[in-house]
Amino acid sequence: MSQQLTIDAFAFARDGRVLEGTLAVSDLERLHDLLAEISGELRYRLEGLKGEHGQSRLRLTASGSLSLACQRCLEAVHFDLEMDSRLELVPEGAELSQDELEDDTRDFLPVAGSLDVAELVEDEVILALPVAPRHEDCGLPGAAEAGERISPFADLAKLKSKPN
Repeated sequence: MSQQLTIDAFAFARDGRVLEGTLAVSDLERLHDLLAEISGELRYRLEGLKGEHGQSRLRLTASGSLSLACQRCLEAVHFDLEMDSRLELVPEGAELSQDELEDDTRDFLPVAGSLDVAELVEDEVILALPVAPRHEDCGLPGAAEAGERISPFADLAKLKSKPN
């Protein structure tokens, strides 16, 4: 990645700092396999927050336009990314109760030392993408050129209609 930006996540949250910037899609290498075109950039904003009970939190918003690979026709499908993640920071290796782990209203982010902001943005973008992106109306690759489809069972139907 061309830009390496790391923060002390707990100090960032405690001080209520804000960080804004852009990342080139071409620098987000783990995202490449999901894209039809590797161009453009993503805008992000990272805010440090304190929770109701003093817990350290991060709010990450990101937006941009991505060209995902359609899972039907394999052509590019336009996707407008608008993401808003709220993450509760926990020290790496911290023991969480079963109730905390099963609470769908909380997303935990284990942190040990510094946190790479670009990596965090890339992780959250990957999680925000649709599992199987596709166009509203498209067919399989090569289906248009294939012409009329002939059923492999057409000959069996003919045999069935013949008298013995």
